[in-house]
Amino acid sequence: MSNYVELFHRLDALLVKNCQFWQFMPFAERGFVWQQNPQFCQWLMRIDDSQLQLLSQDIKALTAALLPWIDDAEQLTQIAAEISPLARTKQLVPQGFDSGIPGRKWQQITAFNEVLPRLGLPWLEWCAGKGYLGRVLAVSHQQPVTSLEWQQQLCIDGEQAAKQLQLDINFVHADAFSIESDAAIVRQQHAVALHACGDLHVSLLQRVVAKKGAAVSISPCCYHLIRQPHYHPMSVAAKTSPLVLSKHDLRLPLQETVTAGNRVRQLRFVEVSFRLGFDLLQRDLNQTDTYLAVPNVQKALLTQGFEAFCHWAAAKKGIDLPSNIDYEYWQRQGEQRFAITERMELVRQLFRRPLEMWLVLDRACFLEEQGYNVVIGSFCDKPITPRNLLIHAERGDL
Repeated sequence: MSNYVELFHRLDALLVKNCQFWQFMPFAERGFVWQQNPQFCQWLMRIDDSQLQLLSQDIKALTAALLPWIDDAEQLTQIAAEISPLARTKQLVPQGFDSGIPGRKWQQITAFNEVLPRLGLPWLEWCAGKGYLGRVLAVSHQQPVTSLEWQQQLCIDGEQAAKQLQLDINFVHADAFSIESDAAIVRQQHAVALHACGDLHVSLLQRVVAKKGAAVSISPCCYHLIRQPHYHPMSVAAKTSPLVLSKHDLRLPLQETVTAGNRVRQLRFVEVSFRLGFDLLQRDLNQTDTYLAVPNVQKALLTQGFEAFCHWAAAKKGIDLPSNIDYEYWQRQGEQRFAITERMELVRQLFRRPLEMWLVLDRACFLEEQGYNVVIGSFCDKPITPRNLLIHAERGDL
């Protein structure tokens, strides 16, 4: 049994054992889901907003705070920390190659490139966009690059930039899910995907394996962007797990808390409490206990108050509002529910990185099962991107 399979099973057991703490939708609940543990609920409500902010930014502090209530808190955090930074080799990229690339994206690209081994193989850049990564690969490794992208204008822009920089990059205009894209994958090649979403990077791994491609390196992203209603495990190890992951569950790894200013926090409080208040109102009117999702709203509408928001939301959902509604009451209910929802989300934060690790390990175990030597590590610090995990796989017979 490989180390990754063993690590997967340890992590899987912890996530299954503690699923009551993370596998639910806070915004769909009227109150705390842990009513059978009133002391835990009371403790959560005693956390003030400043403490909430601090704990959401500091996983070690959150782990310590939750340890009296979640026995495995420390073990979960320790397992998530077992993935180490990958060794980096500084690559000098000529001036001007970052033209048109946002600063943080450029940092991600160069960091990703610096952990890739030099295998002397041509490159396949999957879901390439304008080929920003391909430019860096071409100049750093002096190997030709095939950049596959489904948006034709991005291909045109990328080809133009590659010509100006005198780089050996060939753009292929194709849908990553189509049969046509298969032709871009060949055996003697190093395929890469930096932050290809959900099924896009899964499709790449499956196709590389089918073609017995020499090497593949990906940094997964947006795990919830899948075509099925639930997650389909890739590896034998994950297929034995009792976990059934919904798209909502798969969003958890992406819910990275960021420090926001008072104005942004206040705007979020208004919008979310309005949504939660309206949801309680519609449940009362429709005699249901089912959450009702409401579309995105223009922020300007929020300044018109809760009653205006309710009329807008009701119109969107075809609900007739009676004239005798006590809007102040439902607004207060929404604000109280906001406080509860935020504290349930805080508890779920403990499981954010462990669940991401579970998904990454599923991909790593799948590749190992197909005869690849696999390494998982982080390719940059979290401030550059929270999606900093990289899976690199080479065929054993390379």
